[in-house]
Amino acid sequence: MKIYLLLAVIGIGLSCVTSCSNRSDEVYILSSPDGRLSLTIQKDSIGLWEYSFIGNGEELIKNSHLGYESVQDEMIPSGDWSVSVSERSHDGIWKPVWGKREQVKDLYNELTLSFVAPTDQQGLKAFEMVFRVYNDGVAFRYMVPDSEKKIVGVKRELTQYDFAGNYTAWFYNGEHHNLGPDKLAEVEGRRYPVMTVQAGENQFMAVHEANLMEGEPLVLTSRKGELLFEVSSKPSELKAGNVSAWRVLLYGTAPGNLVDSHLIELLNPDPKDDFSWVKPGLAVWDWRINGAVTDDGFRYTMSYPSWIRMVDFAAEQGFRYLVLDANWYGPEFEADSDPVTGAKAKDVQRLLAYAKEKGVGIWLYLNDVGGKKFPIEKTLRQYGEWGAAGIKYGFMNGTPEEKNHWTQKITRLCAENKLLVDFHDGPVHPYGQMRTWPNAVTREFCHAQLDAHRVFEPKTFVTTVFVNMLAGPVDMNNGMFDLRQGPTTRIDESQPVPSTLVSETARTLITFSGVTILPDIPEMYHKYPELLNFISAEKMPWKESKTLSGKIGEYIVMMRETADDYLVAAVTNEEERTLSIPLSFLPDGTYHAQLILDGDDAHYLTNRESYQVKVLKVKPSDNVSVKLAAGGGACLRISKR
Repeated sequence: MKIYLLLAVIGIGLSCVTSCSNRSDEVYILSSPDGRLSLTIQKDSIGLWEYSFIGNGEELIKNSHLGYESVQDEMIPSGDWSVSVSERSHDGIWKPVWGKREQVKDLYNELTLSFVAPTDQQGLKAFEMVFRVYNDGVAFRYMVPDSEKKIVGVKRELTQYDFAGNYTAWFYNGEHHNLGPDKLAEVEGRRYPVMTVQAGENQFMAVHEANLMEGEPLVLTSRKGELLFEVSSKPSELKAGNVSAWRVLLYGTAPGNLVDSHLIELLNPDPKDDFSWVKPGLAVWDWRINGAVTDDGFRYTMSYPSWIRMVDFAAEQGFRYLVLDANWYGPEFEADSDPVTGAKAKDVQRLLAYAKEKGVGIWLYLNDVGGKKFPIEKTLRQYGEWGAAGIKYGFMNGTPEEKNHWTQKITRLCAENKLLVDFHDGPVHPYGQMRTWPNAVTREFCHAQLDAHRVFEPKTFVTTVFVNMLAGPVDMNNGMFDLRQGPTTRIDESQPVPSTLVSETARTLITFSGVTILPDIPEMYHKYPELLNFISAEKMPWKESKTLSGKIGEYIVMMRETADDYLVAAVTNEEERTLSIPLSFLPDGTYHAQLILDGDDAHYLTNRESYQVKVLKVKPSDNVSVKLAAGGGACLRISKR
């Protein structure tokens, strides 16, 4: 290619190349601050704009289209639109109210292409595409300037992901097992993000979106035999001030890099208000305890006497919350169940007063029936005045776009009333809301593991952490300790739990959530004091988190740091395995550690309660060998004192 002009913009990794190629007169290359990743943006032979992506010197996304097609069959932008360029770099620090770590590096290079249509263009007159490249991924979005006078209907979004090889992928699949591992060429039809991709032994990507303010949540489509995935969701129209969600491609040389990334949150704006009142932590829950019978004959129900026992247990262990689930204000799906005055509302107010004295916050359940039959503003204001800590919102109805707007409204109203919020039962996928709205602490973007045994299998967990959890905090209700081999006395789900005690404990640490909701009764936790002590040591917010190793669908090893301890947890699928855990994350010194392992005879189907405890002295140069039973886990607590 003969180059007529080369303009190097020093310091941000951007080069603008103008050539005599028959493909385009403009080629823009935007690189990551560390130089390992790059986007190339240019026009194709018919004038459509496209991008490609290179990671660590290897092309992973081939030339893929950008923009929209209008209902008038006009491409936005098309090849005859003029373009101007601006660029900038950003090097900052994000200090989240709560999250995986105390502070996050916010470092990227950015390129904005501003387009102006020809004067005889009948539709949109101006359009922008903004590209960012971070060290752990890339993102781009579309914007319509505020000065735009036209309103244009959208036929489709043109965004594509044309993968450079027949890679392996996993996809979010609602309240079922995630789809995959699938070869890209075998995928057909609609798929939902997060889409996690393994492109080689040391090449991993994930497709998602961030900061979805309007339009439909992301949906991807593909045709069998192809490697091309297209965005099939779209806004209904383009008008002044439209800003699309960021189209995000996470990148890492190991799947744990994707788990540890903050890119989705960083692409959302900072909060406008003070959220210092938001406190993450562990919670007990009244739903799974319903029907449990203790050795002394007490039967747990979803009622005041059981709630008091749960509050006392939470206070004793230093857990922050008790979550009250459905039916406290009446049958949850009956239109006359008033979420302020119904059924056990007086008992709930008594409970709130008692729990406040104990230093425990109370969450209140609410679903779409009560949330829309009665004024939501009044309901949430009342909960705030009562002194509730948060709400668990379930069974939201509507189109995905309608659900997204309703989710935004509830999150905002909860923030105004100093309420945390957890969305359940097929919620809109997370897209980084926890940065702008730190009270949006978790959601059931998975299937809570005890809600249906069709998903409660070891392989499901070690896939979910590499797919669903990339989108944000998830509520999976891990930590069941009643693992008896036959049916239990629990009312909602009385089936055996296919896990081990150690695995259940480890999962509470590995799952990223602003509120970790524990499903069992105090008496079951007290039977296993070493495991209960490990859970009680999970004091959020985390100072640091790091995925130490992992393989999608097989196993994961996670470290999270508190003010007092380094906590490490490992979980495997249905296969037993031995792992070596490096302790290089430790500062210099020698530390006391407690290691909890599955028993030699443990198995997730036949001997779930067997475990062993070892006391160790460790230092940063050590590797700790752990043997995980089939469906099992390991827990390592390293004291800083």
